[in-house]
Amino acid sequence: MSESRTPPVSAAPAPTHPITDRVREAMATSLRGCEELLPEADWLAKLARSEATGQPLRIKLGLDPTAPDIHLGHTVVLNKMRQLQELGHQVIFLIGDFTSMIGDPSGRNATRPPLTHEQIKANAETYYRQASLVLDPAKTEIRYNSEWSDPLGARGMIQLAAKYTVARMLERDDFTKRFQSHTPISVHEFLYPLMQGYDSVALKSDLELGGTDQKFNLLMGRHLQQEFGQEPQCILTMPLLEGLDGVDKMSKSKNNYVGVTEPANSMFAKILSISDVQMWKWFELLSFRPMTEIAALKAEVDGGRNPKDAKVMLAKEITARFHGAAAADSAEGDFNNRAKGGIPDDIPEVSLAGAPLGIAALLKSAGLVPSSSEAMRMIEQGGVKIDGAVISDKGLKVEAGQFVLQVGKRKFARVSLS
Repeated sequence: MSESRTPPVSAAPAPTHPITDRVREAMATSLRGCEELLPEADWLAKLARSEATGQPLRIKLGLDPTAPDIHLGHTVVLNKMRQLQELGHQVIFLIGDFTSMIGDPSGRNATRPPLTHEQIKANAETYYRQASLVLDPAKTEIRYNSEWSDPLGARGMIQLAAKYTVARMLERDDFTKRFQSHTPISVHEFLYPLMQGYDSVALKSDLELGGTDQKFNLLMGRHLQQEFGQEPQCILTMPLLEGLDGVDKMSKSKNNYVGVTEPANSMFAKILSISDVQMWKWFELLSFRPMTEIAALKAEVDGGRNPKDAKVMLAKEITARFHGAAAADSAEGDFNNRAKGGIPDDIPEVSLAGAPLGIAALLKSAGLVPSSSEAMRMIEQGGVKIDGAVISDKGLKVEAGQFVLQVGKRKFARVSLS
C-alpha cells in the first residue's frame, strides 16, 4: 500500500557527538534491508550520543495480537529488533491489547472487527512465545499498551484527539480511498493511529519499527512526542516479505507461508522451494549472516556454483533458529531422502480395521486423499504406492498387515491394517 501522504518529517540537527567506526557499523546494521529510516541524520545523532554516553536507546515494536501464530513474514521486523538488541540497545516488545480492541485500519478497505479481551489475551501469550524464538527474552522489555491507555479515560482521550486534525487524518492513503469511494469509516478508527502514537509518548521511544504499511502510524508517534515536549522518535520500516509463490505478501490466507512453529522437515522443504531469484531477498531479510558473506556467496553462484547450495545454507540457518542445529541437519537428510524416492522419518502412523479394504477407501481413511474420487484420480496418474510399488489397480483389495502408503511425492502414512 502507498503511504505517500503522511505527516511531514522535520529537518534533523547535526550530530553533537563524534561519529566513530562503531556508530557507522550500527548505522549500517540499522539500514540493512530496511525500506526507510526517517530521519537518517536524527538516528545517526542518537547512535552517536548513545555511544558517547553509554546510555542505550529505547527501540519499540508494537504488535496487535490479532492472530495466535506468526510466520517468517512477521519475523522480518523481529530480526531487525534482534540485530539492534545485539548492539546493546533496549528493545520493547509492545503488545497492543488496547489497540486490538479498536482494530488497525492500515491497508483496510473496510472496518476491522474488534477482538474480545479473551481472544487478545490468548493470542498475545502465543505470539510472544513464538517471537521469543527470535528475540532474546532476557533482554526484552514486554509491555501492554492498556497500562497507559485505560487510565486515559474520556477526558484524556478528548485531549489527545485535540492534538491532530481530521483533515490531516484524511490524508492517510487508506482513509482517503475509503472516503472517496463512500466506504464507511467509523470514528473509532481515527483513534487507532492516535493511540499507537501515544504509545511512543508513554514509552519515550527513540526508534519505532514496523512494516511499510505502518508508516502513517509511526510518524504519528513523532508528532505526538513533539506535542508532549519529547525528543521525537525515528522510524524504521521494513519491506513486506513475499511468500513461497514469490508474488503475494506472505500470508496464511494465501497459503504461501512458512510458520515458525511448523515441523523442521516442512520448514526446510518449503524454504528450498523458493525461486533462486527470491532467495537473495530472503537472505537479506531473514538471515543473520553478514552482508559481505552473502555478497560473496552470490558472486560464487553468479560464477557457476549451484544455487541450491546457497538455498540449503539459508534453509538450514532458519530451520536451526527455530528447531536447533540437529533438527536442521535431520531435515536436510530427510529432504535428500525424499528426493531419492525414499521414505521420510517423521510420517504419521495410522491404525485401521476392516481388512481387506478397497484401495480408495484405504487412502481416504489414512487421511492421504480428501475423497474416493481423488484417490481414483491419483491411481490413474500413477501417484499411489504401497511400500514403494506403484498401484495401478483401482479395484485392489488390501489385505491385513503393516505397510507404507504414499500419495504423490510428499504424502505418506505408516499403516497398520487389521
